[in-house]
Amino acid sequence: MKPLVSAEVRDALASGRPVVALETSVVAQGLPRPHNLQAARACEQAVRDAGAVPAATAVVDGVLRVGLERAELERLASEAGLLKLGSRDLCVAAAQQRTGGTTVSATCELAASVGVRLFATGGIGGVHRGVEREWDISQDLQALARFPVAVVCAGAKSILDLPKTLEHLEALGVPVVGVRTGEFPAFFSASSGLALEHRVEDPGAAAAVVHARLSQLGQGGMVLAQPPPAEVALPREQVEEEIRRALSEAVAQGISGKAVTPFLLGRVAALTGGRSVGVNLALLVSNARLAAEVAVALSYLERNAAR
Repeated sequence: MKPLVSAEVRDALASGRPVVALETSVVAQGLPRPHNLQAARACEQAVRDAGAVPAATAVVDGVLRVGLERAELERLASEAGLLKLGSRDLCVAAAQQRTGGTTVSATCELAASVGVRLFATGGIGGVHRGVEREWDISQDLQALARFPVAVVCAGAKSILDLPKTLEHLEALGVPVVGVRTGEFPAFFSASSGLALEHRVEDPGAAAAVVHARLSQLGQGGMVLAQPPPAEVALPREQVEEEIRRALSEAVAQGISGKAVTPFLLGRVAALTGGRSVGVNLALLVSNARLAAEVAVALSYLERNAAR
């Protein structure tokens, strides 16, 4: 089943213009109103300003979509009860004619199916804290290994077990490349204390690595990780303290599965007086801008390689 591609995105792909995929779970579930719609629009504008075409993904009334209209984004931001769709859930949403926002794994799949190489998100999913008790590992990690898409992010969400997430990515053969950083970013914080083996200093160098992996070697996806903007990033120690409190509350309330991430993000937002929401908004836009810059450089590389 091929996604329905918007006219703008279809024309861009046909003419070799750079395109950046954007997820919509952050719109449907990840951010509170009205920040969710503001973030979606700001990310699309950042992609355009950098010279690429935005391609938000979702499932709308059972139709897989790459590229959404303004009214469809507004629906995702305002309608209650929408599905949170990973890659495994796409078939159910399609068969039951449901509507939902796409997570990293579903966006990777939809983007790859139409030839979009760059995807911008806030933070990837990963290995959850306490995995030895509940074996909670996001399907994002398998999707990154499987689908040939470069994901620009601020690392993995701080609420996760970051060392285990990084180890799992290594085991799956997914390269993690820091952009202007030698550490794996910690989403709300610039530093995690986890060193990265690979680093690039600009979008052009990042595009060269993406070109080598996806086009020349024909391998799976990869991660381009950049820290959240320095002016809004939170101290790592403060974030850790708030996450521990939120995790205790989640356990006490019996919250598990897909509900854990939005609950924890919501509680961290409350415990930081809303500062974490500001960080989330800023890093989403920053990542969208970088993804577009890499997409533009990649488009240039691939045109020259074809000559």
